[in-house]
This record gives sequence, C-alpha cells and structure tokens, in this order.
Amino acid sequence: MQLGQHLSELYRYRSLVVSLVGRDLQARYRGSVLGFFWTFLNPLLLLSVYALVFSVYFRVQMEHYSVFMFTGLLPWIFFSQVLMEGSGAIVDGGSLVTKVLFPLQVLPAVKVLSAFSNFLLSLPILAVFLLVAGVGLHLTWLAFPVVACVQLLFTFALTLALATANVFMRDTRHILGNLLTLWFFLTPVLYPLTQVPEKYHLLVYLNPAAIFTLAYQDVIFWGRWPRWDLLGAMALLSAVILFLAVALFEHYKEYFAEKI
Repeated sequence: MQLGQHLSELYRYRSLVVSLVGRDLQARYRGSVLGFFWTFLNPLLLLSVYALVFSVYFRVQMEHYSVFMFTGLLPWIFFSQVLMEGSGAIVDGGSLVTKVLFPLQVLPAVKVLSAFSNFLLSLPILAVFLLVAGVGLHLTWLAFPVVACVQLLFTFALTLALATANVFMRDTRHILGNLLTLWFFLTPVLYPLTQVPEKYHLLVYLNPAAIFTLAYQDVIFWGRWPRWDLLGAMALLSAVILFLAVALFEHYKEYFAEKI
C-alpha cells in the first residue's frame, strides 16, 4: 500500500528528517542579530499589530481580546507558513531532487515539522500571556496534543499535495498566497464565533481551519473541551486527503527531476 510505504520510508529516514529540521531552524534566522529569538518575536510583533488595529481602532468589545486573538493566531501562523513554504519544498530542494538515492518525501515533511517546532516553541509565550491576563491555564490543555496532532496530519496532507502540484504548475504558490489571505478572514481568528450570524455557522464548520481554531480557543482560552465530533471528522478527512496526496506524490515523483 502506497500510504504505508510512504510513511515507513519517512520513519526509515527519521534521522535525516531530524537533521534537516534542525538545519532548517538554524538557517531560518542565520546572519540576523537576534537569531533564534525571532521565533518568539515574530508572533509577538504580529500580535501587537493586530491588537493595535482591532483593540484600538476597530475597538472589538471583548474581555482579554488580545489573548483570545493570540490563541488563534499561533496555529494559523503555523498552518499558513507550512502551506506557503511546503508548497515549494520540492522545487526549492532541486539540488537534492536530482540525487538518485535521496528520499523525496522527506522534503515536505521537513517543512511541516520545522514550522510545527516553531509553533510549539511559541506556546510558553502564550502561557505567560494567559497568566498575566488572569485567564489562567485550564485542565483542558490536556486535549491540546490531540488537536495539534490532527492539525499536523491535515497540514502535512495538504502540503504534500501542494508540493506535488507546484512542480508542474509554478503558479500554485502564488495562487495559494492570495487564497490564504481570504481563508484567514473566513476563519474566526480575529473575532469570536458569537459575532458570526447563526445562519452562517454551518459555513464556518465547513472550514477546516475554523474547526482547528475553535478547538484551540476552547482548550486554551475558554477552558472547555473541544468538539470531539468535529475533531473526529477532521481526523477522518485528513486521513482521506493524506491517502490521495500520497498516491499523487508517488505517481508523479519520478518526473520531479526532469521538471525542476
């Protein structure tokens, strides 16, 4: 079975994956003065911009709004960053793609795991924000690994499909950048679900990014357990997309070298 073989190959080359993830994290801010501290500063600066706009200018009436927004912003940064960088994983790794024995499935996986590491490293900052704001840390944080793992699976599946498509249609990454902007504003990151008219709630629940965002907000900010039925549906959808993405990748990977 292609999916099983694909995953077993990733496991077989796990040392290479770990090594490349470490190299990617080091190279991300190489040459900058603050270096690895940008991992923490980037989300803080982005939060400051959105907090200024929506707390001061648009004046969103919500207690602890900045913390609420930060809760949804961190997983969105991970998701959008992976899709943008991961979609170009094969093309950007052209020098490795042309090597006969190099396992190509490693390249998208490295982009996903590198961004996921950044996401996890940002969690202590979020925890500090929660404590300082008086929101506190809830027992429901125990559900965080489940939400994160399902999102990781979904993100990897999409990344694998997009990386394959981008080899043959280089416009993929440019189109994706515009779609992500629209997707961001359709996802309740900057506003709570209560501000969405109830007649549109079904549309929100049809948005995979919204389901993950709401789950993180439930677990971290509201202190309640996530909707397990929605998470289960997302896990099933992610598995289906991964199956299709692996089939697409395995079918076309022999043509990657000649297209790059």
